[in-house]
Amino acid sequence: MTVPDSSPENPAGPEHPHHPQHPDHPGDTVGATAPGGPDDARQFTSLGTRAARQLATTTKSVPQMQAITSRWLLRMLPWVDVRGGTYRVNRRLQLRVGRGRVQFEHNGGDRVSVVPRTLTELPALRGYSDTDVLRELAARFRVRTVRAGQVLFEAGQPVTETYLVVHGRFTRYTTGRYGEEEVLGVVTDGEGLGDETVGRADPLWLGSVRAETPGTVLALPGDALADLVERVPSLAAHLDAFTRRQREPMNRKGEAAVPVQAGHVGEPVVPGGFVDYELTPREYELSLTQTVLRVHTRVADLFNDPMDQTEQQLRLTVEEVRERQEWELVNNPEFGLLHNIDHSQRISTFSGPPTPDDLDELLTMRRGTRMFLAHPKAIAAFLRQCNRRGLVPGTVDVDGHQVPAWRGVPMFPCGKIPIGPQHTSSIIALRTGEKNQGVVGLHQTGIPEEYEPALNVRFMGIDRAAVTSYLVTAYYSLAILVPDAAGALENVQVGRVPE
Repeated sequence: MTVPDSSPENPAGPEHPHHPQHPDHPGDTVGATAPGGPDDARQFTSLGTRAARQLATTTKSVPQMQAITSRWLLRMLPWVDVRGGTYRVNRRLQLRVGRGRVQFEHNGGDRVSVVPRTLTELPALRGYSDTDVLRELAARFRVRTVRAGQVLFEAGQPVTETYLVVHGRFTRYTTGRYGEEEVLGVVTDGEGLGDETVGRADPLWLGSVRAETPGTVLALPGDALADLVERVPSLAAHLDAFTRRQREPMNRKGEAAVPVQAGHVGEPVVPGGFVDYELTPREYELSLTQTVLRVHTRVADLFNDPMDQTEQQLRLTVEEVRERQEWELVNNPEFGLLHNIDHSQRISTFSGPPTPDDLDELLTMRRGTRMFLAHPKAIAAFLRQCNRRGLVPGTVDVDGHQVPAWRGVPMFPCGKIPIGPQHTSSIIALRTGEKNQGVVGLHQTGIPEEYEPALNVRFMGIDRAAVTSYLVTAYYSLAILVPDAAGALENVQVGRVPE
């Protein structure tokens, strides 16, 4: 066997760095053989680019980040400077109690039960704290399966049961003046039917309800509730107080009324009164997002040309903090929009996809809507429905950007609004500003070592491993000044619907 010559002119093999076939071999120098091999007559007659770039510098971009979004919510919210870190929302005394949504436990098959403590989301039970009674009341609900097209009850019939919708879509409708059917709304998961008649004598259903899809409800017979009220004095007292409160004079928004008189002549006695306030107004304490940025001193000292390493690290860290800040403003259970929009300001899509009719209904629920906020896929689903009807939504100019709009209200994309496992999302409508009794962002400026408004960067020292640490903190929150300042279109189907 012949041992190959390992001299510099004839390296041992392709793995040797000076071998012509090695990837790092500078084969494009003067006089070198062309890539085709010895049989190729072409040869390089000048310095190649691979070798030349060793003496050249490069033009570099700053570090890029895919997760940066437009963050329209942060840009469009009016921000209130909160001194002392707490913002109190004072309101008129509210007599009409709002409703929430109950929750259910699924134990397999048709074994469904309501979570007892969530029964306090029903107006008549709001504030009731006896868990044993709530547990007994929850046990008296009975599971009932309904089929598509089944009428749950009709207008004018006596109210003999209270219903909780576990799953399904139900349409509330009535008969119009000329005999046509008029749709009043949609009832979906977690909502109640008939609980508003508690405490009334011989109540009647004011509208009819029909199941549009197969579904499941929990039904509570009226006599079962009456028996429990008769045996439990605390429950009876609570419901009596609720009934009396509902009979007090109130305006159309459920606030304690101020007596006024209009259109009179002569000298009648003008009624007098006062505007009462809530005794326990809600307070919003500023929340925060924090992270610790670590930079090795050797990197910060030596590798700063042409870009400052610490500055670039900080820039991207701040972007990440701001992204999380917007996520919190949408999803935080304490102050986020999706969890704090009043139940009375939530409606469901009529058929699944977001239609112009659905957005029109959402608009009519408040005055002065300034913006829609929706996931990009929800906006695309709405535009598809407009295409089907031959409608062309307009656009509005916002800071030099052309934004799609409906009825002149811009629709801003927000990827922080989640899409659920059933491919449904929500579209949020907002009225903004303190003067408009809308939605406002909360922050505090002028904090120590402020880097951006309400965001500071504080030096934490250098540890024994020569790593410098900086604490990056953003302070913020969000407040809905009155319930109708924000609304939501729920159960928005974002997938394509077959033609």
